[in-house]
This record gives sequence, structure tokens and C-alpha cells, in this order.
Amino acid sequence: MNRDASRLVALATALDESGSRVEDRYWEAELGRLLAKLLRASNDATLEAALDHLSHHHAGGYEVLIEQAETASESLVLEKDGQRHDVLLLVAPVVAWTRYSIANGPIPQAAQDTLRAQLHGHVLAEGAQLALLPTLVSLDQMPRTFSDTWQWLHRLGSQALGLEAPRPTLQPGPGADAPPMLADTRYVVAGVVVPEGAPLFRWQEASGGSRADALAQWIAQAQPTLAGLLPGCGVECLLPDAYYVSNRDADRRVRPLALKAAVAWLEGAAGLAPDQLRAVIGGCGETRVDEYRISFTPRNRNDVIYGCVWPVYGREEEPLPEDAEPTGPDAIEEIAALLKEQGVADIRRLPGILPPDYCEDCGTPYFPNPLGEMTHPELPEDANTAPAHFH
Repeated sequence: MNRDASRLVALATALDESGSRVEDRYWEAELGRLLAKLLRASNDATLEAALDHLSHHHAGGYEVLIEQAETASESLVLEKDGQRHDVLLLVAPVVAWTRYSIANGPIPQAAQDTLRAQLHGHVLAEGAQLALLPTLVSLDQMPRTFSDTWQWLHRLGSQALGLEAPRPTLQPGPGADAPPMLADTRYVVAGVVVPEGAPLFRWQEASGGSRADALAQWIAQAQPTLAGLLPGCGVECLLPDAYYVSNRDADRRVRPLALKAAVAWLEGAAGLAPDQLRAVIGGCGETRVDEYRISFTPRNRNDVIYGCVWPVYGREEEPLPEDAEPTGPDAIEEIAALLKEQGVADIRRLPGILPPDYCEDCGTPYFPNPLGEMTHPELPEDANTAPAHFH
């Protein structure tokens, strides 16, 4: 590790071991200054080296550094005319499911104006300034590193303040060979600016109501506009919020929908009824399970024809203390129960941790076959290989 990576490790460890909020603030400020320097320089390698070291040697420090890196890349302070402003990268997730394709791309000007008005009317605090990314984006197009996220934050925040800034750079979408996504998330992205220390959201204000009130109003007013951007899809709007928490909430919501949509679609595309399918569940990660990959094969063959990813967040996979009672089913039990509800009875659970491999050509995740081998999903040649566009 270089000097900055070693410093990140020391600061994260110190913050994790801090015994008071006063001490916390000191270490957070030190970490914030160093992270800001690294993010401005797009120096993700140093941050990743520190995270890798902590993941093997100090789990608490690892969680602290992840949290601080997320904070530093989704929020900052910008100055204009001598006044300091808080800036937050905000996303409004829309979970969509379909037997067609899920659209993404430019948001028409009229829809932009409507969404901007609904954000100001129901979600953001009085006086908040907003710059909307004029594109409905998929997860594949979102930032892939902390510094990429910081770049989106800085550019949209600058635009919200009326400062010159280029448009955020979108990542390329999935390749043409990638399997169809039957349930996925689309995102409305914005930079939100308020005077430093002022409320940012409506529910922070004295008479602003609750988060639940804001969500109900957002669904009632914005969902028709968002549904119009996603023809042929069922949609569910989630509460607009900070970048990382919104991403995780959307991923949690889309997980069961993706499984249900996959079973239904395979019956039409591959002619395989649920009782003719086998599901294979494998945990993937480097040193711990970061996600489950669920493969579908015909019951009489080992060829993987489709797969779904089930991300794991926070403490979902942490072991319980010996004297603790479980509060609900673990991820594998939840996945298996959902599959059984859809009529898939042949379910194989693979032991151990599998490598989270991807196809180098198209970026598609590899999925485990019943033998535990990570393979590229391939539909049968005679299958109706992709959802049609909705007209």
C-alpha cells in the first residue's frame, strides 16, 4: 500500500475504535479531507487498496471506510459568491418489470419539467435548487467507482448552482449478447443544492410531513409520468433519496420481482413450465458472500439458460450470536421460498463461495451450473431469445 492507503487504514481503524461522538468528528474530518483529495484525483486504486486490506484485517474499519467513502462521493460543499452550499446526489428509482424490453434514454423536456416540479412540490425542502440529468438511466450506465460518483455529484451540483459544468458521463450499457432483463431499475438522477446547514428534504422541515407522506405524494403525482417513459412495463416508484441508500433500496425491491419475471418469461421463451426447470443457488464473492446467483436449467440437463443476481446488503449474511434467535428467513431460504411459490420444485443449493466472474466480451455475469461450474447463460437456439419492444 502507498502512504495514502496506509493513512486511510489508520484513520478508519481509529474511527471504528473511537469512544465518543467528539472523537468521531475529529476522525471523520481527517478522513473527509483525504477522501476528497483522492476522489478529485480519480485515485480509486488507493481507496480500493485500503478497503482490500481492511476487509482481511479489520472488519469494523472496512465498514467505516465504506460508509465514509460513500458519504464523500455522494455529498460535498460548493461555494458560489462567497456562500457555502450543501450538495447531494439524489436518485429517484423506478422498479420496472415486463415481458418486453425495459426502456432507457433521453427524458422528453415536458417530462423533465413535470418531474422537476414534483420533486420541488413533494420531496425537496423550500428553496432547494435542482439540476436534473436529462436521461433515464439503467444501473449499467451509473457510476462504477467512487470517483465516478463524485464526478456526477460535482457536475450536477455545479449545474444546480448555475456554474459551468459538463454533463455527467454515462457508462456504456450492456452488450447486445447480454440476456434480457425482465425486472430492473431505472433512475432519475439529480444534483440538489441548499445553503450549508439548511434542510434538504421536505420531511426535515417543521411543517413538511413525513417520509411516508412524501412517498405517497410522489407516487400519486410522478408515477404516471415515469410509467409513460417505460411503455409495456409494470412500475413501482421508490422515494427519491441519497444515491447509495436509494440504489440499495431499489436492488432489494427488484430481487424478488426478477425471480418471478424470469420463471414466467422462460415458460414463454423456452417452452419450459416451472415444474420443468431446475434452479441452482450459489453464493458469490471474494472472501464472503456478496451476492447470490440463481441459475435456471432444464431439469434433465446442466446447461444454464438464464440467471438472476440477488445482491446481499449490510448485515444480511452475518452469522447470529449463539444465543440469538433468527428474526426471519436467511437469503437462501427466501430465494427458495419464492421459487417454490412460482412452481419451481427442483432447487439445488451449492456449498461454499463461488467466484463472481463476468464475461469479458459482453459483461454478463456467469452463473453456476448444477456441478458448481461458472458458465455463460445461453438460451436454446429455438427459443424466442429476447423480449419484444412494446408498441
